[in-house]
Order: sequence, then structure tokens, then C-alpha cells
Amino acid sequence: MKLEDFLAKWLGKGGAERANKDSFLRDLCDVLGVEGPPPASEDRASDAYGFEHPVSFVDVDGTRRTGFIDLYKEGCFILEAKQGAARGASRMGTAWRDSDRWVREMNAARGQALSYATTFQKPPPFLIVVDIGHCFDLYASFEGNQSYAPFPAPKQARISLADLGQHLELFRAIFTDPLSLDPARHAAKVTRKVAEALAELAKQLEKKGHTGEPMARFLMRCLFTMFAEDVGLLPDHLFTRALEDHWLPHPERFAGGVSALWRAMNTGEHYGPLGKLLEFNGGLFRDAGAITLEAEQLQLLHQAAKSDWSQVDPAIFGTLLERALDPKERHKLGAHYTPRAYVERLVKPTIEEPLREAWNEVQIDVRRLLKAADDAKSERAARTKRAEAIAELHAFQKRLATLRVLDPACGTGNFLYVALDVLKRIEAEVLVQLEELGETQQGMELEGLRVTPQQFLGIEIKPWAKEIAELVLWIGYLQWHFRSYGKASMPEPVLRDYKNIECRDAVLAWDGEPVPRLDESGKPVTRWDGESTKTDPVTGKQVPDESKQVAIYDYVNPRPAEWPQADFIVGNPPFLGTKRMRAALGDGYVEALRAAYEGRVEDNADYVMFWWFNAAQILLDPKRGLSKFGFITTNSITQSFNRRVLERALAAGVNLVWAIPNHPWVDSESGAAVRIAMTVASREATQRARLAVVTDESDPQDGDATMVTLATTEGPIGPDLRQGASLLDCVPLTSNLGVSGMGVALHGAGFILTPEEAITARKFGDTVIRPYVGGRDVQQARRERYLIDFSGMSEAQARAANPHAFQRVVDRVLPERRVNRRDSIRTLWWRFGWERPLVREALRGLKRYIGTTETAKHRTFSFVDGETLADHMIIVFAIDDASVLGTLSSRVHVVWSLAAGGRLGVGNDPRYNKKRCFDPFPFPAATEPQKARIRDLGERLDAHRKRQLELHPKLTITAMYNVLEKLRSGEALSDKERVIHEQGLVSLLKQIHDELDDAVFEAYGWPRDLGDEQILERLVALNAERAKEEAAGFVRWLRPEYQAKATQTSAPLGGDEAEAGDDAGAEAEGEAPARPSAPPPSKGAKAPQLAWPTKTSERMAAIRHALGEGLALSAGELAKRLKGAKLDQLEDLLDGMAAFGGLVRIPGEEPRFKAAG
Repeated sequence: MKLEDFLAKWLGKGGAERANKDSFLRDLCDVLGVEGPPPASEDRASDAYGFEHPVSFVDVDGTRRTGFIDLYKEGCFILEAKQGAARGASRMGTAWRDSDRWVREMNAARGQALSYATTFQKPPPFLIVVDIGHCFDLYASFEGNQSYAPFPAPKQARISLADLGQHLELFRAIFTDPLSLDPARHAAKVTRKVAEALAELAKQLEKKGHTGEPMARFLMRCLFTMFAEDVGLLPDHLFTRALEDHWLPHPERFAGGVSALWRAMNTGEHYGPLGKLLEFNGGLFRDAGAITLEAEQLQLLHQAAKSDWSQVDPAIFGTLLERALDPKERHKLGAHYTPRAYVERLVKPTIEEPLREAWNEVQIDVRRLLKAADDAKSERAARTKRAEAIAELHAFQKRLATLRVLDPACGTGNFLYVALDVLKRIEAEVLVQLEELGETQQGMELEGLRVTPQQFLGIEIKPWAKEIAELVLWIGYLQWHFRSYGKASMPEPVLRDYKNIECRDAVLAWDGEPVPRLDESGKPVTRWDGESTKTDPVTGKQVPDESKQVAIYDYVNPRPAEWPQADFIVGNPPFLGTKRMRAALGDGYVEALRAAYEGRVEDNADYVMFWWFNAAQILLDPKRGLSKFGFITTNSITQSFNRRVLERALAAGVNLVWAIPNHPWVDSESGAAVRIAMTVASREATQRARLAVVTDESDPQDGDATMVTLATTEGPIGPDLRQGASLLDCVPLTSNLGVSGMGVALHGAGFILTPEEAITARKFGDTVIRPYVGGRDVQQARRERYLIDFSGMSEAQARAANPHAFQRVVDRVLPERRVNRRDSIRTLWWRFGWERPLVREALRGLKRYIGTTETAKHRTFSFVDGETLADHMIIVFAIDDASVLGTLSSRVHVVWSLAAGGRLGVGNDPRYNKKRCFDPFPFPAATEPQKARIRDLGERLDAHRKRQLELHPKLTITAMYNVLEKLRSGEALSDKERVIHEQGLVSLLKQIHDELDDAVFEAYGWPRDLGDEQILERLVALNAERAKEEAAGFVRWLRPEYQAKATQTSAPLGGDEAEAGDDAGAEAEGEAPARPSAPPPSKGAKAPQLAWPTKTSERMAAIRHALGEGLALSAGELAKRLKGAKLDQLEDLLDGMAAFGGLVRIPGEEPRFKAAG
């Protein structure tokens, strides 16, 4: 069908939607040249494309209700159809078009499409609401969730059927390749391209001697000029044409010509025959100086100018621009950068969701007022209601235009830009609705009621990053302006110096300038610069060059820095762990920082925790008006010293409302892949806090970022970023103390000997040469290595004990130790950095002990020979009983350790923290037969793994347990995995583990089929019971002959329960109470009534509370739960909440509603 025939048939058509829908949509497919829906199959729910596609809504009690999508295409769209009629028509259809009622019906159709989207695990990218014969409303979400927004922008999201010819390619893409319309994908490619072009030009300029800030500012003026011409701020591609017509043919004219252009742009002067230019000002063109470019460099500038600068993505442009202009950073230009989707993942719950919720409340109230206007009995009453609706929209617009967002570590502005984009998008929706009610957007702009860069505040310590952040905000703002209004009504000056981004330290303030530290003789105190090295004359290796020193500075009157007032705080503070802070920031700064926050932030806390602490303090002060804050931190936020900041904040009234404990990220400093956590905090307590866990990570698209899949659960979030059983309530048990710790920390690889070197060294003194095992050796066939161990010896004793080994330490350890900042490690250079005397004492006399690698993908435990020294990456258990090894290796303890420990590193591997994973862990009160069975299985497990590793030197524990996981899940093995399966006898390994789990569950007296959370609940309860026992004097020692010594009230693990009293007897019989989850609400049970408030926002909250977790209720059923609610008011409010995505509407004769999400 030709387009003109289609329009002649359908344009302006009114009537019944059901009668016309299928015919209209088939004709539309014909016009687009795309395949139409095929005939329905017998199983319509499995059809990927079709009319009246059935979807199921599931109640909390398992009841299924079916809805039908007007037209569905898998991976493309959900389409809902309506059919209105021209105003005054005798047959109205849905409503008279462009009337208030028609707007309500179109919103209701969008709400129904949103409800349908919730039934898909991965909903399609587009929602389409069509009024047959009149228009299409487009909404898109390219994130694989239900966050649909008007596409491409609120003002352009409604496409008139009369204008279909201008949008045929758009609709073809929606029907065939919707992801190609994702603007972020296209913008990322454009942004990379222009950054690379600028980087090449910068390199050329550097070769000619142009460096530093003058060159960078010159290039920034060039790039903004190219942006300005591409969005129409400069007439007729002025800059590009000047390059082509004048400056490329005559390079000597460039510097003078472009300077004249920039002077005219700065003040808004006339520029030749083109007349008066817009006034830009804002500081960027105040210095109009230009660099003389040669023909080759002008060609590079011309190449950059030919790119479409209007399409750059400010969310990533700042990072790439910084790398392009800074020669130290330029090598990272091809590296990964923090993608926009990651930034949006934090900005959404911190800023967008609370504003969307407020905006939805306004829309629902406006909907109610306009409905009242329609039902009014007089014109005067109708005008009054419409005026109230308009006033409410104006009030919300004013609120948006006065909000302030702070990023106290803003870098090049990517978080601030994404926040600006959120506010501008919501503002555009408000303005569209006002325009529908007769208000003009341009009039509102002239009144100053607009979201501007002035509202987005930043603190950034690097001057150059601050400059880029300001530019990024203006580019983003101007992109929005031209999307909304085109070239008209550009207020002058175009750029303004709002001074909204401060260049200073965000967490530490001090008086004056830092002063050099002096020693007692008045000489400057210095330290090694941490970078410079020299060649050692003995070993030929690179060692620290201690002659390269830097001064240590003192900071006068150090104190926490002040932050400006803001409604929201969001950002990504520096990724600096406590071990790297001194090297990166300097001793004096770190000491001043610790002093300023003494007693509030632990000395061993990571740098980011000072930002978290400051934001929490502001949140707790009602006078500061902070609504929420959200930060990116390293995932070590759950480790002890960092977690204590969260624990105190939560105890004082801060609430975590959203978190991801472990997420891939890209370090903005290095471009390296790291693991991070995201946390969002509020003062308002909620039982519906959301914890999102990464369930899948896939290769990045276009090389930009790892794609992640998240699973979200609701419930209170603890300071360990967990829901459910609170492991932080558990206390260390006396029974477990004194038998575990870390292995030795060398602080010098020169202590390590090969077997041949050990043989030679032993000729000069055998007692100081000890076998050595590292974390890697526990995970695979052990390497034969040895250590020089002068622990506890004076320098003279060590020299006498083995002169040969002592000289080796002089040559290979001392050069590194001379520059170590810790006094004990620097002065006792011949000894290990950490000798672990208490662990050594516990190990004395044992022929073997248990070890586990601190950080490993799979949690395994094995026996280590008693003469062997373990590395600090191994957690040592001074116990030789295989029943303990068996219990630690069981599913019960592994589940506990995964929940209690953190995760570290790019590999996101679980970390075993002995204070959290071992000390509070309650072992079973096993009988002697039970203990014997566990002991036997523990011995078999340890022997099996060691035997197979010895037989196959390339085999690893990680590989064996990767295959074991696949066997447990039922996945098919690859050829490589089948080889590992045979070498490791993994089916036999699985059998041993299964028997071991059965034995340990039996010892606890618990069912074998408990879920992970149920195991944790029971262990938490058992920890409390054991702590109560110990407080009464009864301790179940793990190694009584060493731990208890003369203590008379002790009893060995698995001792006679009759001596322990009734509590122990009950526990031995498996009656230890678990904390059950709350049962789902029963529809048959009588629910308590809630009061029906007067304010719309409070009524919405009451509805959400009454619906509870997973309930689907009709308006009538809800009315019985809400005391004083009138059915007609309730129905109207439910319809409004569903229209704007706040509730899921389940269609039927009596529609039902359930909470969204």
C-alpha cells in the first residue's frame, strides 16, 4: 500500500478501536514494507509476534490472570491501541481528540502497556500507544527494564499520522531493529571519534612545542566552536566553511581569523557580512588567543570539524576529552571508560526515582482536577479546576528549577551531566503538559523557570577537570535546548559563569598553604618519591632509588571540608584503598585527614569513606535539606574498617534504600576494570529497600562496558549490604578464639629460596630455612619453595645463625626496606614484616594444620605440613582434627563464609575474613559417631584433592571446582572440562562433598534441603545460643588441650550434651530455632484496616502499603482495607497510579492492581 492511500483511508478516522485495530496495523506494516503479524498458533503465548498476545499476571497465592496485548513483537515493542474522534463528532470513540479526557485515556493506555511490560523478564525496548487514524506516542527503554521514557524526547514523542511520511525509517527500525535507535550507542561512537581526532591534533601541537594549559584551552575553544556551529549557534557552519574557504588555502591567516571570530562570539559583536553573532561570554572566549597551525594540523582540525558535534555524549565526553588533551593520560584514550549506563544505574535511584515519584503524584492530582473540570456543572467551576491544575504544574516546574545536585568529586562532570539530563527530561514532560493546557514553553523559559547548569554543583581538586566539567554541563544543556526549541529563543549570553564548580579539596580543609615538615635540626623531612628506581649492583634488578626524595608537608588546623547546600548528592569519589593513600596523597595529608576525622572515620578506612561519612552527617541534619545521597565505592565497603562508618550512620538514623554490593566498573583514573559497590541512603525508613545482585556478566558491546543482569529483592539492607539474617548481630565465640590467624607477611621477595638455594643456605645454618607455601600453592600442585626465617632474632643473632642467608637478605631485602614508611619494617629489615608470633605459638607441636586461601573463587580447606610457613594470603587454623576441616568444607560453612566475607579484586573472588567467617561461626554439637563420620570424610576429601593434583601437575583446585559446579547444575561439560573431570575424578569429589554435607547437616540436626537463607537464619540463631552458653561459663572448645588449659567449665566440641543443660540438649536434637520468613499474606485472612489520608501522596502510600508484597486486589477489596476511602475516589486514584507506572493494572471485568516492581 502506498503512503498516500494509507493516509486517505485512515487519517482522521474515528470509531471503535476493536473494529479497526487489526486492519489499521496490517496496513501500517504494508506501508512500512515490514512483515505483518502471522496467523496465531495454538499456543499463542509462545508466539513471538501477533495480535491479542496473552500474558499472565501471577498473584502472591499463585492465582494467574490473563491480559492481552493489542500487538506484540518480541524484542521490539508492546503496542496498545485506542481510537478517538474529532471534536464535535457524533461518535466519540475513546474521546474527542486533544480533550482532557482523551489525554487521560492515552495515559491509561500507556499505563496498561507498562503493566504488560512487567510480565516479561526482559521487556521489549519500545511501548507504542496509537490512536488509530490520529497519532502514535512512543516510549523507549534500552536498559532491558521497565524504565520507559518518551522517545526521543517528550516534545517529539507524539507523531501525528499526517507526518508519518517523515518518520518511515524510524518505524521500520522499531519493527525490525529497535536497538539501532539507542542514542547512547551512536553517541558513544561519535564521541570516541571526535576525542581521537582532538588527541591527534594535540600530539601534533606538542611536537611544535605547544604544551600545557594554553594549548588545552585553545583546543577547548575550537571544540566548542565546532559544537556551536553544529547545533546552529553559529550561522551556516561558519567555522567549517572558514577552514575550507580561507584557512586551509592560507594557513597563515588562521590564528588572526579565528581570534577575531572568538572575540565576536565573546561579546556578541558583528562578524563581517554574517552580521551580529550571539553573545557567548561565560569565560571560555574571554581569552581569544589562537595558536598558529600549519596545513597538516589544519587538516586534522578540519577532520574533527566534519564530525557531528551535536551528537557527542556529555556523559563520557569529559573523560575522553581529559585523556585526549593530557599527554600523561592520552595512552588511556583507547582504554575502557565509565559507560553512561553505569552512571545512570546510580543516578536513577538517587535522583530520578524520587523525582519521578513526585512527578507522578502531580500528574495524578492534575488528572483528578481536569476530570473534575470535565464533570463541573458550570464553566466557572471548570475554569477554576483547570487553573488549579495549571498552578500545580507550575509549582512542580519551579521545584525542578530550584533543586540543587552536588557531586563532591565531580571529575569531568559525567554524574552531573546525567543528573542534568534527568531533570531536563522531567522538565520537558512538565512543559509538554502545560502546553497541552494552553501554556507556552518559551514564555516559561523567558520567565526564568528552567533547569540550568547553575543547579549542578561540583567540587573537584584538579583545575583542568573542573574546566572540562563546566564545558560538559553547558554542552549537555544546549543539546537539550535545541532538542526542545530548535534555534529560536536562545537566551544571551549563551554561556554563563555560574561558579557552580569549585576547585578545592572535598574532604579536608586547612589554614593557608601546606608547610614543609622540619626535623629537630630544622632540615626538611622527606621520603622516597615512590616511583624512582635504580639498578642494584649485586642483583642487577630494579630497586628503589632512595636519593629521589619528596618533601612531607604539614597542614595547619586540619578539619572536615564544608559542602554546599544540596537536595541530592551523587558521585564517584577516588578509588584509593588505605594502603595506597600515603603514596598517592602524601604522609602529611593522610595524617591531617586522620586527625580531622579522629573518632569518626577509622584510621584504616578507604579514602572514599570520608565522602560517605560527610554525606551521612549532612543527611542527618534536617536543616541541610538533603533528600538522598548515592555513591560509588570499592566493594570493600563491607570490610570491617569501612563498614563501621555505615554501622554508626545507620544506628544514627540513616537508611540504606538501594544498594548493589558488587558490580563491575571502570576506574576513571586508570581505565582499569575494578569491582565496586553502589549505595543510596535516605533519612526515610522503608521496608521496601532494594538490593540488586549481579547474576550475569557478558562481554561488552562495542568494547565499552561489561553488560550485567541484576536480580532485585526488597527488604531492609544492613551495613554489610545484605538482607535477611543479620550476620553482623553475631558475636565472636570464645570456643573459636586463639586458633586462627594469617600467615607470615614477608615484605621482601628476597626471603624466598628455590630448592637449590635452600640446599646451599642450609650448609651455613639449618634452623632458619623453612618450607614455604603461598596462596597459589593451596589451589594447585604445590611448588617447592623455602624461606629465610630470622623471626625474633636480633641483627647479630641473625648474622650468626646463617651468614650466607643473612648476606642474601642484605642484598635482596634491605634496598626495599630502606624506603618503607613503617618504622618497624624499616628498622627490623632482616625479619619478616609480620612474623605472627601468636599463630606460631598456636601451631607449636602440631604435625599439620588447616589452611585456606584468603581470596579464592571457591572456598576450600586443606591440611598443611606443620613445619611449613604459610604466606599471609593463607588463613591458618591451628587445628589438626579432620572433623573441623570437614565442617569447614561443608555447604553450611561455605554458605556462611560467602555471606559473612567480602569480595575482592577484578575477579570478584570471595574473601575469607577470619574475624567474620570463623570467629562467630557456631560448629555443630556433634556426637562422637557423628564427629567420626565427618572426620573420615574430611580425610578422604583432603587426600583425594592432593592425590589428583600430584598426578596432574597442571590441574588446579579452581578448575576442579568449576567442573563440580557444572555437575551440580546439570550443565553439559565442554571437551576441556571433560578432561578436567577425568583428571580430578570430579564425580567422586562430588560424592565426597554430598556425603560430607549430609553428615554435617545431621550433626546440626537440620534438614538436608535447607535454602541458603534458611541456613544463615539458623546459624545466626545458634550463634546467639552459644554466646548465651559461654556467658554462663560453658564453652565448646575446638582444641581444648590448647585453648582451655586449666579452665574447669570447658567442654570439648561434641562433648556430653547432658552436662551442657537443657539448651544444649535441644540443640543436639536439631531443635535450634530458625527465624522464619514472614508468611505471604492470605487473601482469605481479614486484613487490618488502614486510615484513609487526605493528601494524594499519603493516599498513594497507603495504597502501596495495603497491597503489600505481591497482592493483587480490586478497588472494592482495597476499599475494605482503607478505612474511610470512597470507592469512586479510590478507583480514580488507582487508575491514575497505573497510568503513570506506579501500579500494575491487571485487566478484567473487575480490574485488579498490584505494586509495580
